[in-house]
Amino acid sequence: MNDNTPPPLVLAQREGHVLKLTLNRASARNALSESLMNALQTALGKAAVEKAVRTVIIAAEGTTFCAGHDLKEMTLHRKAADRGHAAYAALFAQCSKLMQTIVRHPKPIIAQAQGIATAAGCQLVASCDLAVASRDARFATPGVNIGLFCSTPMVALSRNVSRKHAMEMLLTGEMVSAEDARTLGLINRVVEPAALEAETMALAQLIASKPAQTVKIGKEAFYRQLELPLSEAYDYASRVMTENMLNAEAEEGIGAFIEKRDPQWPE
Repeated sequence: MNDNTPPPLVLAQREGHVLKLTLNRASARNALSESLMNALQTALGKAAVEKAVRTVIIAAEGTTFCAGHDLKEMTLHRKAADRGHAAYAALFAQCSKLMQTIVRHPKPIIAQAQGIATAAGCQLVASCDLAVASRDARFATPGVNIGLFCSTPMVALSRNVSRKHAMEMLLTGEMVSAEDARTLGLINRVVEPAALEAETMALAQLIASKPAQTVKIGKEAFYRQLELPLSEAYDYASRVMTENMLNAEAEEGIGAFIEKRDPQWPE
């Protein structure tokens, strides 16, 4: 790399079966520029097909996890003849695709959040399957304060917390502490800042130790059944469990349980 080559927007580092993807725009508070979203989208696509990767962590450099969209970049589009309509439509479609990629990704994805996670940054945390936050982390959907309601973050937020709590965050734009975010269901765990990286990695490694195909089947089924009426959800889940029962992992796992030995998961 020569001196004129910009640093990568997403840093990728694998530790065993865990891939850590780190947002690398600390100077811009890791705001989700078009380029950063593209880089994360590409990295997630590679992780989806990399057999050695079983769990993904999304972390961030610096003191801020993610401050949302890059408002300075967005404002530049107002100079276009359509006042930025086409650019904004493309930007929010790109962001929506990224968030859905996380939900539909075959590997569990854990957010590792420090500092603030606001607007699309809060959306990013909410879109991940699990989230670990440092005790000093704060979360908000503050678009209402600048005349831009957090409508796309609302989709992920309202699928994590109750309606009234989601509406309060959306309508007030106020910051929510890490402890309150855990109580609301936005995050799973609150840890001391110095322990954030180790605790998140330990959780990721624990999940990575589980049978990979079973985890993939389970994650997909979890989100799909949420969108179905109760009886349809049970019908669907029953079909999934039937197919899962025929999988080699279930055969090995149940056999090991009956024989009182450790399972040897197929690679």
